[in-house]
Amino acid sequence: MVLQVEKSAYEAKTQEIAKQLLAATSENRSFFAALRDQMRWDDKLLAWAMSNPGLRVQLFRFIDTLPALNSKAEIAAHLQEYLGDESVELPAALKGMLNFANPDSMPGQVAATTVGTAVETLAHKYISGENIKQVIKTVERLRKEKMAFTIDLLGEAVITETEAQSYLERYLELMQQLVEASKGWSKVPAIDEADVAKVQVSVKLTAFYSQFDPLDAIGSEERVSSRIRTLLRRAKELGAAVHFDMEQYAYKNLTFGILKKVLLEDEFQQRTDIGMTIQAYLRDSEEDARNLIAWAKERGYPITIRLVKGAYWDQETIKAAQKHWQQPVYNDKAATDANFETITQLLLENHEYVYAAIGSHNVRSQARAIAIAESLNVPRRCFEMQVLYGMGDKLASALVDRGYRVRVYCPYGELLPGMAYLIRRLLENTANSSFLRQNLENRPVEELIAPPVVKLKEKQQDFPPSPTPPLPHSSFLGVADTDYAEEEKIKLSQEALQSVRRQFGKTYLPLVNGEYVQTQDVVDSVNPSNYREIVGKVGLLSVEQAEEAMKAAKSAFPGWRKTPVKERAAILRKAGDLMEERRAEFSAWIVLEVGKPVREADGEVSEAIDFCRYYADEMERLDEGVNYDVSGENNRYIYFPRGIAVVISPWNFPLAIACGMTVAALVAGNCTLLKPAETSSVITAKFTEVLVEAGIPKGVFQYVPGKGSQVGAYLVNHVDTHVIAFTGSQEVGCRIYAEAAILKPGQKHMKRVIAEMGGKNAIIVDESADLDAAVVGVVQSAFGYSGQKCSACSRVIVVESIYNTFVERFVEATKSLNIGEAELPSTQVGPVIDAAARDRIREYIEIGHAEAKAALQMPAPNQGYFIGPVIFSEVSADSTIAQQEIFGPVVAVIRVKDFQEALEVANGTNYALTGGLYSRTPSHIEQAQSEFEVGNLYVNRNITGAIVARQPFGGFKLSGVGSKAGGPDYLLQFLEPRTITENIQRQGFAPIEGAD
Repeated sequence: MVLQVEKSAYEAKTQEIAKQLLAATSENRSFFAALRDQMRWDDKLLAWAMSNPGLRVQLFRFIDTLPALNSKAEIAAHLQEYLGDESVELPAALKGMLNFANPDSMPGQVAATTVGTAVETLAHKYISGENIKQVIKTVERLRKEKMAFTIDLLGEAVITETEAQSYLERYLELMQQLVEASKGWSKVPAIDEADVAKVQVSVKLTAFYSQFDPLDAIGSEERVSSRIRTLLRRAKELGAAVHFDMEQYAYKNLTFGILKKVLLEDEFQQRTDIGMTIQAYLRDSEEDARNLIAWAKERGYPITIRLVKGAYWDQETIKAAQKHWQQPVYNDKAATDANFETITQLLLENHEYVYAAIGSHNVRSQARAIAIAESLNVPRRCFEMQVLYGMGDKLASALVDRGYRVRVYCPYGELLPGMAYLIRRLLENTANSSFLRQNLENRPVEELIAPPVVKLKEKQQDFPPSPTPPLPHSSFLGVADTDYAEEEKIKLSQEALQSVRRQFGKTYLPLVNGEYVQTQDVVDSVNPSNYREIVGKVGLLSVEQAEEAMKAAKSAFPGWRKTPVKERAAILRKAGDLMEERRAEFSAWIVLEVGKPVREADGEVSEAIDFCRYYADEMERLDEGVNYDVSGENNRYIYFPRGIAVVISPWNFPLAIACGMTVAALVAGNCTLLKPAETSSVITAKFTEVLVEAGIPKGVFQYVPGKGSQVGAYLVNHVDTHVIAFTGSQEVGCRIYAEAAILKPGQKHMKRVIAEMGGKNAIIVDESADLDAAVVGVVQSAFGYSGQKCSACSRVIVVESIYNTFVERFVEATKSLNIGEAELPSTQVGPVIDAAARDRIREYIEIGHAEAKAALQMPAPNQGYFIGPVIFSEVSADSTIAQQEIFGPVVAVIRVKDFQEALEVANGTNYALTGGLYSRTPSHIEQAQSEFEVGNLYVNRNITGAIVARQPFGGFKLSGVGSKAGGPDYLLQFLEPRTITENIQRQGFAPIEGAD
């Protein structure tokens, strides 16, 4: 069902103007009918992309890769790999061009040259120049056509503070040169009115600070605002205007907040040569427009508001779906168009307070703006039309002919940094919903200029959930992480940290047979960011008390085993609900007891909740069993719990891993004893509170923090232990495995060991990698939680052709990280867990100095257990720091000659946990999938942060034994399968299935 947008008083005029504009821009021929041999190759590529969805995807992927390729042979090889894909139906001309056996051959060279030149030509259609000289030539041509301009510097993927400073300096230089050139320009009355600067630049705030983050709103504001002030002061001196672009939704509120504050300062309040941007595809953009107008009224001096549809639709929808967040954008193009018209009217009705800049290539959208402006008698100096360079040329000319001020958005820069921009433009031009495409296809005029028809579901005010399909064999959808772009969520986090701090110093006792028991020994759990702060005091069980716990578990097992699976699953789901209600609190405990930064702590809480819900679902699935019946015989395959499970959990994921191993054992029907690491025992005490509140029976679950290794060893070796679930070091894991194999007197079963024992994880970066993405991904993987994740990257293996460039950017990006207390929102690198860990890491750093070159060793605070990030370059693949697990923020960068050697080096350790590959070469990705020896392989993304059900986690070799946590076969390890066969034939007859 759809609703027709209500026709307003402007509709008739809109239709009339739109027809006039279409007539002025019409090519009077079908775009597809023009596919003739004399068409240039860049035109052919674009036309083929429109007509073949499979080719469109692969062609754009190839174009994205092209700037990283250094030879014609590489280009030819990648052409074959991308366009030779089975999903691509190649046009005859392209198929013939790609019919070469060797990329180094003459036909290969010709293909590379032809397509490479075509892509560069295509890029130059949308990019106004590769240097300032070319840009000045472009804008001078535009001015002759009576069009104004705004210049956007491409390559704003700022990942280091050096790049952020360079970005500012390049804009200062850009304004200087444009203003110098403008002194020789003759006046163009249509665009050079007294209140309009000849020179305008467009900038993005994220390029002013490499760590721009809504979670750290205050820190981001401080760093960005100082650079904004520098830019605006220089712009005033030169007489240039500045417009601020809008980017991804996550940055929107922070961007508006920063700009509003700066522009209310005395120095800038009277400036009218500054603008902001609103994206109409955002569901809350009308509210943003109203808020900006109200703010402008209060400010007393108008600003420009550029209204655009939005350029990140695919990215926004994909991210929201992956994060299980609500969709911030309209899913239907017509809803965006309708919203654009609504905001257009709102801006023009308030032309005294804001100058409207209507940015669109949709003839109807521009016609609507003109109809409203003419009906309201809005002075033409109070608004303007905008188009992108190379995308709205004829429309721009038609608008100029009607006497309107037109500004062309002109990106400039080299092809490599401009490629992301080019891909966005190509996606926009070739999308089925694109007005430009529909116009080129000669759609009927009435269809092109009809009012947008909005689907009913798009009319709702609330953001809808992301359309994420359920996983195979499951209806499971994970809980959403906290979106710290929302100010209210940041406030809740800060309040939780304060609340938890007020609880510091309390005592937490073991839970044995449903009762909290006093202990002789107590250990302090401290805040690793400041070890003088005692988070809590934890009572440690003696061996004698551990024996009482085992007896209680043995006594409770018969009843728990017979408890229906639905009842067990209900307890897990209740526990998950309770943790979700206490999400901010649990996150705060993780931050303060083990030093994990806020956003990562929140992700861990999500994982714990997901474990509860996913394993509940999985056990209900397994409980159905499998029937293999034949005539006269029933065969049923079913599962029974094993007995008593001992869970030994680590400190680095103190909630998620402890919860996951524990609830898996419990829902499978095993009585379970949880022994946490001493340094994270308060968090597991809080988890114990949740299980008790959720209704876990006495003796079924027991919280047994123990004295040293004595209690753990006792439980592992106990005759009544059936399952041992362990996560920790290789040394301890191997010892548990060996001890569990020894049959004790009276033991009538073999113990099952599930052990995850760490890794020496590598990320390969090949010559075709997107280096922006690779550097960011490696930094996150290596230094997230100070390198203390078992999945953390500790080796980067880089092919020699890009080695030096990668190391330089990796070092600079790491220098830009903030080191500090985990609770500070600006912190990316917090402390390590304790003094022993700190000292052990320091020993490895000393070894590294003897084995390799120290590319970076950052200083660290003194008040806690801090180690600054360390990067060693020119590391030998067989050196100590390249082979042994360090478990800290220390990374070895290894140089290799090619991808094949990179794979060999990656596989050359005793571990096989996680690994990563940054590559845009399809054959390399395919080879890594089959030959990279890791349990979890991540391609073109960071290698930490496995997600329950979606990315089950676990490795092999000396990284572990057992199935993947959060996967469909994990619970089988806690169960004994049984087959029951019944002969149902009696006296020569058997029941007939379905008979009355």
